[in-house]
Amino acid sequence: MRIPFFNTYIHPSASREIEKVLASGFLSEGEVVSEFERLLETTLELKNCVALNSGTSALHLALSMAGIKEGDEVILPAQTFIATGLSVLYQKAIPVFADIDLGSGNLSASSVRKKVSPKTKAIIPVHWAGYPCDMDAITQVAREFNLVVIEDAAQALGATYNSMPVGSISDFTCFSFQSIKHVTTGDGGALCVKDPALVSEARSRRWFGINRSESPVNALGERSYNVQVPGYKYHMNNYAAALGVANLRNYKERLARRILIARFYQTNLTGVSGLRLFEKAPGRESAHWLFGAHVEKRDHFIRALRDRGIASSVVHQRIDRNSVFGGKADLPNQLEFDRTQIHIPIHDGIDLEKAGYIVDTIKSGW
Repeated sequence: MRIPFFNTYIHPSASREIEKVLASGFLSEGEVVSEFERLLETTLELKNCVALNSGTSALHLALSMAGIKEGDEVILPAQTFIATGLSVLYQKAIPVFADIDLGSGNLSASSVRKKVSPKTKAIIPVHWAGYPCDMDAITQVAREFNLVVIEDAAQALGATYNSMPVGSISDFTCFSFQSIKHVTTGDGGALCVKDPALVSEARSRRWFGINRSESPVNALGERSYNVQVPGYKYHMNNYAAALGVANLRNYKERLARRILIARFYQTNLTGVSGLRLFEKAPGRESAHWLFGAHVEKRDHFIRALRDRGIASSVVHQRIDRNSVFGGKADLPNQLEFDRTQIHIPIHDGIDLEKAGYIVDTIKSGW
């Protein structure tokens, strides 16, 4: 048996949806993008979705809309993909790395509090592996110091926190629809804004500062507009959105199966010697993009699984190791997390038979 770590799910109706777009001849941002945004809101109860061409674009647009400027500080975890930190640098702001909770890999609110300075303007909590951060504690810190919260939910589509969907809680929430995410548009993202008054601005700034719906074409064949705030070429196109529309059709069912597989792992791997599963707190339902644990003799563990055809991965390690950020921060939990974290396959290609094979392999030792 060969079990890859990731897979890419494409709904059977995707080719039909894409063919419609190709036949229309209208490939850029249009009605299909609007339909995808509506489906994100109605299917997953997200707030005021603006579809973009990547999750990185969503992060940068959120920081720009939040007024983050040169010299401002933004607190974030090092346990994330490098895009989170780079988006801060795009604004010439300063990434300040806070520590994580060892049991989950998520940003520690107590560490955030210690990192706040007069220059701090925003917090970016990253929902590692799809498991929601302690948003109550993080929001409390943000309120005390008047900070903007920008959730990096690239791995958390469909996650909930105290029965609230991730994407409906904070000032801004950023999603990714890259090829191996829960729902793919080939590459893509979305920005959810809590304040409905900001939707028009987000739609304008994703396309050079021009809101297509509010800039009619005049008699000369040119759009009528007056750009007042710099925008970007961050819009999603109809071709990508058509793939997203198809892939959202059965997403709730697919997510339910991930939850089933995760609970199977949780039940059958709890108590295995040398393995400590990541924590699960009441009121938080992960999107289960990853299923992780701390493991002793990690190299042996990876090799033992690989010998039985099972891929495993740390996925990402601390991004502050990159010199672009100026050197590693002193983060004790992050140091230990890097030493022991590992993840096993959980995706649309995993059924209970394969999950059982993975569990049996792990129980056989390493």
